[in-house]
Amino acid sequence: MIRERGGNSVPAVFNTESQAASFIRARIAKGTVVRADEAASWDNLHERFEIKRINHQEAYSLDGACTNMAEEYFSGLRRSEIGIHHHIAGAYLLRYAQESSWREDNRRIPNGDQARRLAALAIKRGKYPRKIRGLRDYTAPGCHR
Repeated sequence: MIRERGGNSVPAVFNTESQAASFIRARIAKGTVVRADEAASWDNLHERFEIKRINHQEAYSLDGACTNMAEEYFSGLRRSEIGIHHHIAGAYLLRYAQESSWREDNRRIPNGDQARRLAALAIKRGKYPRKIRGLRDYTAPGCHR
């Protein structure tokens, strides 16, 4: 998860934190101040960015080093997983991460404004084809033709 202070978040899914480091290098401008925990995976980011590191065994925030924005996002993602009573993994993990990111980025926008924005995007997108990714005749559960 990349979170910009006062901006939006960019979710992505990786098998390891070290894989995430290359994603970060490709998307953040050189010279940006990056905040990270003490995991060794972030060590190679020092060559391109100023990094403020935090050791969570010592403090949650210290001398400008803090990862609370990312931790808040992951906490919300875990709570949503508990709420649906199902483990999120595989092909669905990125979609859940993107939805959680959108919710976090838009949490201060009134629900009505969010709904109008989503409706406008859906109308702009247009009708979905009946055949989606090889599904021959899919109807959502509970829907009748």
